[in-house]
Amino acid sequence: MLCCKFLGSTPLSSSPITTTINSVKLFSDKKTSYHCTVTNCSTKSDVSMDSAAKTHAPTFEFLSKKTYTPPSWAAHLNPVPSQIYSLGNFPTPIHKWNLHNLPKNTEVYLKRDDLSGMQLSGNKVRKLEFLIAEAVAEGADCIITIGGIQSNHCRATAVAAKYLNLDCYLILRTSKVLVDKDPGLTGNLLVERLVGAHIDLVSKEEYASVGAVALTNILKEKLLSEGRKPYVIPVGGSNSLGTWGYIEAVREIQEQLQKNGGELAFDDIVVACGSGGTIAGLSVASSLSNLGAKVHAYCVCDDPEYFYDYAQGLLDGLEARVNSRDIVEIKNAKGLGYAMNTEEELKFVGEIAESTGIVLDPVYSGKAVYGMMKDMAENPEKWEGRKVLFVHTGGLLGLFEKTEQIIPLLGKWRRMDIHESVTRKEGTGKMF
Repeated sequence: MLCCKFLGSTPLSSSPITTTINSVKLFSDKKTSYHCTVTNCSTKSDVSMDSAAKTHAPTFEFLSKKTYTPPSWAAHLNPVPSQIYSLGNFPTPIHKWNLHNLPKNTEVYLKRDDLSGMQLSGNKVRKLEFLIAEAVAEGADCIITIGGIQSNHCRATAVAAKYLNLDCYLILRTSKVLVDKDPGLTGNLLVERLVGAHIDLVSKEEYASVGAVALTNILKEKLLSEGRKPYVIPVGGSNSLGTWGYIEAVREIQEQLQKNGGELAFDDIVVACGSGGTIAGLSVASSLSNLGAKVHAYCVCDDPEYFYDYAQGLLDGLEARVNSRDIVEIKNAKGLGYAMNTEEELKFVGEIAESTGIVLDPVYSGKAVYGMMKDMAENPEKWEGRKVLFVHTGGLLGLFEKTEQIIPLLGKWRRMDIHESVTRKEGTGKMF
């Protein structure tokens, strides 16, 4: 199995929280500075990451800003990002996936982008490495983004922003009966609120009638009027700049295959599609590089035609001069609708976890694998003898919103039967 390199350092924080341990104040209640007597160090929130790196040795790759050099086969794309922030634990592992009932001689492998981090995890991290770098370069002091109430992208953005001492404002879409209520702490919301993200709720009806771009612009204008310097990241981080995240991922896959001896080559790459940036990056990079794998996307919202057009816009923004319909196959896997699941889909997620140990999120990868396996069953000749790489895009926290639906599908629990003949003595078992 290929392994993942983990690099880390303690993230800076500007959260105005006072913490006292054994009468020692660890953080001041002022947002502009904080002090840590335990490590005998102090920092200012207005100190840049660059100056911090220069004054503290040794430096670490994680959370560092680097000059970006594109792969040679993508150097003609325009514009090419100049900088990138290291936000994820890359490369993520690739390993064989012991799925059952595959077509004859078909092998499926997993690209574990769900392991790109913990609270900052999933495919969104790759896009944010470029988007956050641009925000910092432009002098932003806060980030605005938008998504569903359990948006993995919004959670990742909130964490990434706080890592770099930027405030984060999230516009989250929810039902009209919940829009005026506290959104709670389930799943992604818990992490977002723990790291201090500012949350604005809108109803699905408002979202549909006003639109994501207009909603983020409304908040941007409000923050500008207050003297802030906001940087707007679109839904899913899916713009032409964010597309570079998965162009870079293809270079990573190539390097992993080379380090593995070059004996393995992938015929197909399969991934979920929710906003379009990931499939645009994977497909254009696979077509330009010598990876040469056919990209299959399973969309979990909207429809294939929408994503062909949206991906085309991202590719045109890079002057890629390719037709999206020539480099990616998009199939519909939304089922009942975005973030909505049938009992069969949730049962499938549970069966995959129980049989292979891989936990899929129900919104993205769960539906994509369900769609892939269904296609393999219905069209086995299409997949026979092929080596397939499935990109697991994370989203595990989304499962927590589905617990009431999942509980009836799971079993294997019982009260342990301890026979009356077993000796009992109070205090024998120590409870920690």
